[in-house]
Amino acid sequence: MLQLSLRVTVPLALIVCAAALPAAAKDKTPPRPVQIQELYACRDIADSAARLACFDREVGELSAADTAREITFTDRATAREARRGLFGFSFPKLGGIFGGDEDEVKEIETVLRSASVDRSGKYTLVMEDGAVWVQIDTTRLVRDPKPGQKVKIKAASMGSYFASIDGGRTIRMKRDR
Repeated sequence: MLQLSLRVTVPLALIVCAAALPAAAKDKTPPRPVQIQELYACRDIADSAARLACFDREVGELSAADTAREITFTDRATAREARRGLFGFSFPKLGGIFGGDEDEVKEIETVLRSASVDRSGKYTLVMEDGAVWVQIDTTRLVRDPKPGQKVKIKAASMGSYFASIDGGRTIRMKRDR
């Protein structure tokens, strides 16, 4: 009887724990910086003069922290551009530092600066922004890529990406630098 209950209890406990993980991981928003929390706390002061003094003091401290590079501000467009520049590199989730998942870049369109072929016939593509992509499959293109052509790169499976040059055949790539 004890064996039967362990066979049922242990898997059931594992299923319950596994189901709880996404819920626990979902609410991992980074805490606000102390300077921002203290500035927001000024809103709760009832006396107008004290509230204004609090705002003046906290804005001064926020400005000093910004000048000393202890805190950094960015807007959604700048964060999206940073994510676009890092497209193809795998990073851990950084607590929303570059925006939330809704701002995740899934594909980019860029322009080819140069292309080369190694001894094994695989392409290395250098984009206008300096990003370097290396082919990881053995697909051959009908025409060799030329500078100035448009390249569309989108996320594929297992950390790889598909690149299509001027709407042609796709090749599997990875970001090199």
